[in-house]
Amino acid sequence: MDIVLQIEDIIEKNGSNFELSKLFKTFINDYKTSLPELFKKNQGKDFLVRHTKQLDSIISLMYKTILRRVFGNYIPMRSSIPIAIVALGSYGREQLCVHSDIDLLIVYEKVDGFNSELIIEKLFYLALDAGLKLGHRVHEVSDLFRASNEDITIKTSLMEARFITGSNFAWHATTKELNKIRLHNQKEFILAKVEEAQIRRKKYPNSIQPNIKESVGGLRDSNLIFWIAQTIYGIKNLKDLTHTLYSEEEYRDYRIALELLFRVRSALHLIADKQEDRLLLEYIPAVSRILGFKNQQKMVTKVLEAQWRISNFTQIFVKKMVRPYLCDMSYVTKFRHNRISKGIYELYDRIFASYNLEIQPLNKLLEILVSLPDKFYHFDAGFLNQLTYTKITYPLNTKTYSLLKELLKKREVYCFLKLFYDAGILHILFSNFRKVLHLPQFDGYHHYPVDIHSIKCVEALENIKEPFIKNLYEEFNDDEKLLLKTVTLLHDTGKGRKQDHSEVGAKLIVPFAKKLKLKEELIERAVLLMKQHVTMSGVAFKQNIHNEKILYKFMSNVRDVKNLKLLYVLTYADINGVGDDVYNSFSSKLLRDLYTSALEVAQNLGRITDATKRINIEKRVQKLFDFNKLPKILQKKVLRVESNLFFFKHTPLDIIKIAKKAKETKKYDYAIHTKNSLSIEIYRKVPLNIGYLLATLSHLDVASMEIFTLFDDVKYFKIEFIQNVEGNEAVELHDIVENAFDMNLHVEMKKVYINKKEINIDCEYSLIHAEVNVHTQNQRGLLAYIMECFETLGINIVTAKIHSTKHKVRDSFLIEKQNNICNNTDKIYKLLTKKQ
Repeated sequence: MDIVLQIEDIIEKNGSNFELSKLFKTFINDYKTSLPELFKKNQGKDFLVRHTKQLDSIISLMYKTILRRVFGNYIPMRSSIPIAIVALGSYGREQLCVHSDIDLLIVYEKVDGFNSELIIEKLFYLALDAGLKLGHRVHEVSDLFRASNEDITIKTSLMEARFITGSNFAWHATTKELNKIRLHNQKEFILAKVEEAQIRRKKYPNSIQPNIKESVGGLRDSNLIFWIAQTIYGIKNLKDLTHTLYSEEEYRDYRIALELLFRVRSALHLIADKQEDRLLLEYIPAVSRILGFKNQQKMVTKVLEAQWRISNFTQIFVKKMVRPYLCDMSYVTKFRHNRISKGIYELYDRIFASYNLEIQPLNKLLEILVSLPDKFYHFDAGFLNQLTYTKITYPLNTKTYSLLKELLKKREVYCFLKLFYDAGILHILFSNFRKVLHLPQFDGYHHYPVDIHSIKCVEALENIKEPFIKNLYEEFNDDEKLLLKTVTLLHDTGKGRKQDHSEVGAKLIVPFAKKLKLKEELIERAVLLMKQHVTMSGVAFKQNIHNEKILYKFMSNVRDVKNLKLLYVLTYADINGVGDDVYNSFSSKLLRDLYTSALEVAQNLGRITDATKRINIEKRVQKLFDFNKLPKILQKKVLRVESNLFFFKHTPLDIIKIAKKAKETKKYDYAIHTKNSLSIEIYRKVPLNIGYLLATLSHLDVASMEIFTLFDDVKYFKIEFIQNVEGNEAVELHDIVENAFDMNLHVEMKKVYINKKEINIDCEYSLIHAEVNVHTQNQRGLLAYIMECFETLGINIVTAKIHSTKHKVRDSFLIEKQNNICNNTDKIYKLLTKKQ
């Protein structure tokens, strides 16, 4: 039966409000169930408009139902009842997404003959009971102006008002107030919206998992340009400003980009079955499928490109509209005194260009950038406009490459590269980027697409925070700095192909380096650095950097000390460009240790052995004043510690400090450090329940673990974690460590699954040590489980190296060859892979 007839039936039978709300709820749920099919037929703005119109009809029917309920068979003409129901926000713009709140404004005028408040109250109860997600406001028409001045959010939402149903007279009175609101304090409103957008864009930067609504170039940027245009010009559609503010082609490109974001956001809401505006990795396959993309990477590339387009369009044309409101006459003289060339100015480290200035040739604009003093600059949207629409012919001429070379020589290059990206010409000036423009990286590691990651790596190179690495960089000559900056920018441009991106990138950099007229020796170094740019982090994080075979293999790839230094700085920049907090104290220490050990290898003409290295370290320890203050018997005990790794992994001063602590240990002692990140040091003569300790702390990610037998039956443990703890958790840690000396305690661990193929046991590692490598899925409690297995088998672990990403772990354990373990490796495989 038709819902209208069912409503009439309930009212005629004097049915309850519950029956009415239940009927509407069923109708709404049936409609929501049909949305996926509707989306298949009508995507983008068309889908949103159809969805909006359907909600209009539901709300109109609810209002009609309430009137029928209140007035019975004596319903007045709808226009005679002084109530207007108005859509606001995305609902008002006819852009309401599936699970977004339905923003309603109900305006009314007090008339003695009508109880408007009762009608409005009944309407809200019916809508809420029927399951509509309402965000609502109720105002008298005469109160709208006052309310709009209380909060900029209210004023913004009122600007998008759209009449749904009710009295045309009340709506007419409302439109007069809305126009009055639009014209009131325009400058204050415009500046507030621009500032609000700047804060939002910093909070939601570009990433490979963009927020379709809030990110740079998201729907909020689209809203911003509409709000500004509506405030200034009173337009209802941005298309009305074509040929006035922007060309038809510019608007069309913007509108195509916006259409894709509408499609993606609607797909996200349907797939997640909730209000979800983030294009998270887990949603990408389903979103690609529902939008008809065969290639997931291509879909995300299109989304990132669309966000770039909207960001570029918004920045340029918002500024073009708001210029009169930003004008400060006191700046006129300052601009005149800081003119760079006709229509282009520099003031307070910001470069401005007049919108009245005709678009300048590319080389002219590059010459201006090269001529600027070497410091960090911001660029006004007027100058962005110049670079966005400058005419560029390809291939680039010799003069252009010469100017690019001069730019790359500057100490501050990041700001120019970011400008080129924002203007959409990065891939034209640096053709190596053509295949990787807006290219996402689905590796669970990188936070940004390739182009933005590359630019951020240059930013990191120019802002080195680690003093030792900064000193290395400053020691390079100008040619070497130019080389390093070029490689840093282009290091990942070989991605997006089937071949190894390092090899592809090495081939691509040669023609570009030749166009920059780099010396042959620098080009050879550039090729090597491109090929090896992931080698140093790979060795430092995944291999035993105290193994001489690994060190010699590493240096055979790097070749010489100069390349080692360049690669070290490049690796620092590369990791820092991945995302915030990816480079931490652990990665810093591992890279520094690898650099130091590799440097020692490189500087020895003859092959250095572990024994020679141990002797050299012992000599350095023996020369220390603090060592000679130790009792002679303790000195001998220190030098007799069996493990070479103990000497390789610690500084001479640390060795002495650990020895003193070990001598004082009766049963056990420990120290908890929380300066940068959590680390726990344990000295013990009694057994340690390591499985319990790690299981209890399994919510924290382990970065590394050391276990060394010292002297007098003292074992030294050090566990370093990626995260830190504070407050009550820091206090509770002491109890956890104390309890770890109770061998009867046991923590029920989550099930861990390891496949035999994911385990490798190398019994040829050295004469006294074997290595166990586990490369498997990242699972909570994995390390605790492995350690418990080793305890069960009586395996003595010398040291452990932990490397984990969001999805994978690469754990390496150095174990002592004892109890005939290498002839019984099946026991290790069997225990580690047993089904729990």
